[in-house]
Amino acid sequence: MASSSGNDDDLTIPRAAINKMIKETLPNVRVANDARELVVNCCTEFIHLISSEANEICNRSEKKTISPEHVIQALESLGFGSYISEVKEVLQECKTVALKRRKANSRLENLGIPEEELLRQQQELFAQVSE
Repeated sequence: MASSSGNDDDLTIPRAAINKMIKETLPNVRVANDARELVVNCCTEFIHLISSEANEICNRSEKKTISPEHVIQALESLGFGSYISEVKEVLQECKTVALKRRKANSRLENLGIPEEELLRQQQELFAQVSE
């Protein structure tokens, strides 16, 4: 699918991400470079397969944006139903993190102090500490 030349590099998962996942999953195992490359290609192909199917499901639903539900339906229709419970758990974790991020941003906005003033106060505190 994706080769290591030209524009195809944009279509692969960053090797650093794959290396990190391999190291976290198999901390005491050495993995050859060609095996790592194969994992990158398999992951890329899997993502293309799922996203293409999710896109088709999205189009059949007359929607313009692929939603998590479309991805879950794609997993089911392609025979990856055994992944769905874990996918739903990860989706819930992502929603929780996003909600916390939004709450943190809104707290800053609710202070009623302009960002420039907060930055000025922060710099002033840094200056006091370094004196």
